[in-house]
Amino acid sequence: MAKYYCILFDADNTLLNFDAAESKALAETLVNYGIEPDAETVQTYRTINEGLWRQLEKGQLRREKLMSERFTRFLKAIDAAGDGAEMNRYYLEQLSLHPDLASPEVLDVLRELSEVATLAVVTNGFQKVQSRRLAESGVENFLEDVFVSEKMDAEKPNRKIFDAALRALGVENREHVLMVGDSLTGDVQGGINAGLDTCWFNPHHQENPGKILPTYEISGLEELYPLVMEEEEIANIGQKNRRHQC
Repeated sequence: MAKYYCILFDADNTLLNFDAAESKALAETLVNYGIEPDAETVQTYRTINEGLWRQLEKGQLRREKLMSERFTRFLKAIDAAGDGAEMNRYYLEQLSLHPDLASPEVLDVLRELSEVATLAVVTNGFQKVQSRRLAESGVENFLEDVFVSEKMDAEKPNRKIFDAALRALGVENREHVLMVGDSLTGDVQGGINAGLDTCWFNPHHQENPGKILPTYEISGLEELYPLVMEEEEIANIGQKNRRHQC
């Protein structure tokens, strides 16, 4: 009998290509405000933004502070004038317009997995941005629900967002839930905090420092098939109405 009846996915750099979307949105934002999006300028923003997100994950910073601070600090760092809050609003709007998939097989894999299990997304980020990207990418078509940290008022790895998601999905037995994501500190640690089995999506074969240990590690989403499906379900990939029998 298959072990997992519910799969929780991260969104960015697991199902959606955040790096590509961010690059496009950031370049569009900088150009709109008269700033040349050269490599050094882009890296300055990313260093500031990533540092603030790490603080947010650790509970050292509020979401509202991140939104008001990142472009304000960026403008100061490059010695440019401007309204950081206004720039942030423009950037988020541009980001929501780029629903790039993380890989070509994402929708096919979700289609197959949705035939045998309940799928949902648990993602850090902003409700308007993530909901639009998931919908326009086609990913949302295979999901039972989407849980975004802004709306849930908790960021991964806080177990609060996972607890709320599982309550909404009506899932009581956590032994049958698998959390899949690319971030060891956010997705894997968050899943562990919530008492879930975890799967580290590691397409670039990065080294794991060993402090956070996932239950599984994969480099392609199709590698979820043998973790989630029974043998006969794998043999019948492409057919419908194959949901696990409890």
